[in-house]
Amino acid sequence: MLRTLVLGPALLLLACAGATATTAEPSRIDERSAEARTRAAIQAIERLDPVLNAVIAVDPTALDEARQRDRSSGPRGPLWGMPILIKDNIETRGPLPTTAGSLALQNNITGRDAPLVAGLRAAGAVIVGKANLSEWANFRSTRSISGWSAIGGQTRNPHALNRNPCGSSSGSGVAVAAGMVPAAIGTETDGSITCPAAVNGVVGFKPTVGLVSRTHIIPISPSQDTPGPMTRTVRDAALVLGAMAGTDPQDPATREADAHKVDYAAVLSSSALRGQRIGVMRFASGFGTDTAFAEALATLQAQGATLVEITEFKGRDELQANEWIVLLTEFKAEIDAYLAAAPPSVPIRSLADLIAFNNHNTHAGRELALFGQQIFEQAQQTPGRADPAYIKARETSLRAASTEGIDRLLADHRVIALVGPTMPPAWLIDVVHGDHISASGAGDLAAIAGYPHLTVPMGHVKGLPVGLSFIGPKWSDALILALGYAYEQASHKLVTPRFLPSIEESPAIAPQLAPERAVTERAVASARQPPLNR
Repeated sequence: MLRTLVLGPALLLLACAGATATTAEPSRIDERSAEARTRAAIQAIERLDPVLNAVIAVDPTALDEARQRDRSSGPRGPLWGMPILIKDNIETRGPLPTTAGSLALQNNITGRDAPLVAGLRAAGAVIVGKANLSEWANFRSTRSISGWSAIGGQTRNPHALNRNPCGSSSGSGVAVAAGMVPAAIGTETDGSITCPAAVNGVVGFKPTVGLVSRTHIIPISPSQDTPGPMTRTVRDAALVLGAMAGTDPQDPATREADAHKVDYAAVLSSSALRGQRIGVMRFASGFGTDTAFAEALATLQAQGATLVEITEFKGRDELQANEWIVLLTEFKAEIDAYLAAAPPSVPIRSLADLIAFNNHNTHAGRELALFGQQIFEQAQQTPGRADPAYIKARETSLRAASTEGIDRLLADHRVIALVGPTMPPAWLIDVVHGDHISASGAGDLAAIAGYPHLTVPMGHVKGLPVGLSFIGPKWSDALILALGYAYEQASHKLVTPRFLPSIEESPAIAPQLAPERAVTERAVASARQPPLNR
């Protein structure tokens, strides 16, 4: 069901609700029953989501699942009773479709759990529903509005409702930031976990590609796609990751996952930074985050880390150009295969069908009303994976991001990990121009290489959250989580959402936008004086 955003009186209620929605410490053991925790999550969704549009649907079987947890006499898993939202490009069993936010998949009810979802349930979690996303994981238009889907509408940043939540895992990031759930699952091809986590002020972890199965997830690129946790603490991210990680025979990329999987929560340590050399990515810094980043670096040093300045990384433009060829080519092949195997209730069987569906008058009024489908059309024209241009682009981009990129930076500077600001503060939702992101950090390097990337809150810029990125080599997931945890424990930079209509209306900023009354009054009084006699 499509919802209409109503501002005004709802905001007053939202501000009051939000004050209590974010006070819990999700990493602490919650002694409530699974049913009580699930019911609280559903009530928070009902209270907050009419304005935020972070949730596409609540699973009507969630409370029954929670009651089953409570009745069970077996051992409790590490996520016992934890309510979790799943991004709506990941399949879950039960009555909810997996839509990618598109009307074309509104009947895509597969009746099966993706392996990662099965892992979460086995660890005791309760799946409460599906999170909104940028439609088709933000891979439809070059002029898109991140956080918008035809089914879910526009997701809004809980720190300032006219600000963008970033994509594509926008609903997952917003739902966690607003306190609806302690954890949500996102997916990333390039920035789709770490960006919404950073701009909404939560923890987001993109694992090594191949650590978590992609089976039964609507695909973009097998080279870069991966699911990952979005939480309010690094410890919760580690717990959730542990439940999802592992080898899946249906996903060849995960063949080494079991060999590298560890108990991620057990290796967390507040002293993990002590004695470690950390590379500071000055070549991927700035964009309004300098003050917050300087404070973060001071915290890292105070925790015993040695910081090594890295000022240059050449070739990023070429890297991104080659990545684009890879993504277009792989998307065409992967989405054709996914749609061809969809249930009979889904009439769309290929990318060509999908393009035609969006162009049809019945759907264009909703699907194409705000922006087009240029990426779909470009992908449709790609000749396939046998194309020499694709093969060369894949080899070039992977080498440039990994062996000649992150691996070389680590080796040349003798550091174990890289840090930098994740993204700028959230930009405005703009239906005229689409997204206009001023810059970004080095997340594209980790995305293209398939290496782990963690973002942790590092404070705010005029009330809008920003994140600190930790990036490491392949299979260094446990190390990166441990470093981020040590920083988090020392910094305490979580920013509580205030559900402001705009950041310009915050108590700290609004007076600065008003005229200086005393000066104005003096000027008016002076103007009223009679002119001097000459």
